[in-house]
Amino acid sequence: MTLVRWNPTRDLSNLEKEFNRLFRNVRSRFDMDETNSSEKGYESSVWSPLADISENDDNFVVKLDLPGVDKKDIKISYNDGELTVSGERKQENESKDSKYHRIERSYGKYFRTFALPKKVKEKDIAAEFKDGQLTITLPKSEEAKPKEIEVKVS
Repeated sequence: MTLVRWNPTRDLSNLEKEFNRLFRNVRSRFDMDETNSSEKGYESSVWSPLADISENDDNFVVKLDLPGVDKKDIKISYNDGELTVSGERKQENESKDSKYHRIERSYGKYFRTFALPKKVKEKDIAAEFKDGQLTITLPKSEEAKPKEIEVKVS
């Protein structure tokens, strides 16, 4: 019996990738190719980690669930207001004496991109990876921080 990995969103993801490929072919045929690197990264990805984005007065905080991913397999970049996290989760070796009944976890390349305000201190972006959770802290620049204006009543 062949083991088939079940992924309920695979068909939708494949459909989206096919449409993207179709439109990219049309754009390139008529010399209108504007494909950026984030589209190419998304199309080659197999799964996407879940994420939470929060904001306080000083920072934007992005948390991603990356269980089973090695720290060295995480790539983070920030360019012109776009945060990109990509990498690969490697599949565990199947042992010959085990018989799997179900495999639901996804393996392979992953890719996420987030549009954030451009008013971020790029030099001070920090990332921490602990217990399968990646936390990226993006400090706000001074002009992006909320300002309190005192109104004088006369």
